[in-house]
Amino acid sequence: MTNNTTSVGSGGRPDAGVSTRKGRTGAQAPAETRGRTTIADGVVAKIAGMAAREVPGIHNLGGGVARAFGAMRERVPGGGGGGGVTRGVKVEVGERQAAVDLNVVVEYGVSIVDVAGDVRSNVIGEVERMTGLEVVEVNIAVDDVHLPDEAEGEESEEEGRVR
Repeated sequence: MTNNTTSVGSGGRPDAGVSTRKGRTGAQAPAETRGRTTIADGVVAKIAGMAAREVPGIHNLGGGVARAFGAMRERVPGGGGGGGVTRGVKVEVGERQAAVDLNVVVEYGVSIVDVAGDVRSNVIGEVERMTGLEVVEVNIAVDDVHLPDEAEGEESEEEGRVR
């Protein structure tokens, strides 16, 4: 004997809450639940990197070594490959949750606490909106402060030099 339960809503159609012992399959299941969606770590990292860069007060992402290697990689033909967006971003993605680690460089004069809070809010909002994953944490490491008189090329070349 099968123990299927079905509730019927107005209009004689089954409610969305129809349940069976084994679950609904095929034509009985809503279209959005038929199949599986997998989101790669790199996708979440790109979203998080873009969201972090949108926040005023963020100069760049990546620690000194990451930025130096990134600058060298961008100079090598075929070495750029979009790594700039995810530089300074590490993610762990599960089936329903994600965690994000960011290494950032802030502009001189900004409140680091406020910028970090804004980055967290923006990263969580964008990752959750675009992926449907719950972001359980966004850890931020401030690796440097960009001074107004520092040139961008000067910074990367200094860090990339072998002493």
